[in-house]
Amino acid sequence: MKKVSIIVPCYNVEGYINNCLFSLCNQSLKDIEIIAVDDGSKDKTGSILDDYAKKYDNLVVIHKKNGGVSAARNDALKVASGEYIGFLDSDDWVNVNMFEKMYNAAKENDYDLVACDTIAVYPKKEMVIHSNISNNQSVNKLMIDAYAVIWNKIYKRELLEGLTFNTKMSFCEDVLFLYEVYSRVKKVGAINEPLHFYLQREGSLTYTYNDKLYHLIDSMDSIVDYYKKNNVLDKYHDEIEYTYVRYLYATFIKRLAKTKNKKEFNRGYDCVIKKVNENFPNYKNNKYLSGKKGFYLKHFNKMFAKMIFLLEKNRMN
Repeated sequence: MKKVSIIVPCYNVEGYINNCLFSLCNQSLKDIEIIAVDDGSKDKTGSILDDYAKKYDNLVVIHKKNGGVSAARNDALKVASGEYIGFLDSDDWVNVNMFEKMYNAAKENDYDLVACDTIAVYPKKEMVIHSNISNNQSVNKLMIDAYAVIWNKIYKRELLEGLTFNTKMSFCEDVLFLYEVYSRVKKVGAINEPLHFYLQREGSLTYTYNDKLYHLIDSMDSIVDYYKKNNVLDKYHDEIEYTYVRYLYATFIKRLAKTKNKKEFNRGYDCVIKKVNENFPNYKNNKYLSGKKGFYLKHFNKMFAKMIFLLEKNRMN
């Protein structure tokens, strides 16, 4: 069994994959495996992966028919042998000591999950994004405060048993997976250093709009269903309620505002209002609704939404 398995789904990333692979294959933690999945790439990604595999015996390459990032991650999970599992996007890269530091912290303290900080890399600047996780903090706080991404963390493999990424979603499917994992976590830790580099690419859904944005709502609904099915919604009700409302009224609306179609924006607004009323009609009593963000969520209405739409329209013009 390897100490850590790192899963990297790859699709048409010939211009980025070298940085990613070099940073992984040369990790200071030696007993590590990298599982790179070529998801039916049409460029030179597949051949680049094969070239690296000839040089580095810690790299496993899987070639498959295109099925999307979730299917690629699921295929890699089936063969991953590490005590801990991590994920990395193929256009990102990591510090050479990242997984040694995280693994050692995990083993020394029996952490189920360990996170590190991230550096967001823009064309003309860099910015540190903190994980907002501290050693031995509560799972409740983890759900509310943590930077909700899968790729700045490693996870004890037992935590992931029976879990897969939803292949019907192509946006926020990782958040769904993450919150399923959170429900199983007992003990968390952190390395308070920026060891992960997050490349900011124009054209991603984060910066544009398309219909896949509605998968965010599907993801939040699936989180609620999972917690109900596993009888943990009562235990984490306030945390899931707050997360649900925040993602719909803040994250979704902010992304939706990037559409130039007012009719489409109004349709999305009506959708999130209906969803929140159906699932959490009494959310305004939630204990986490404090500060400026809490004020916005508690008083969110058509006027707030319209202001966001107009501000984004002016910014794009």
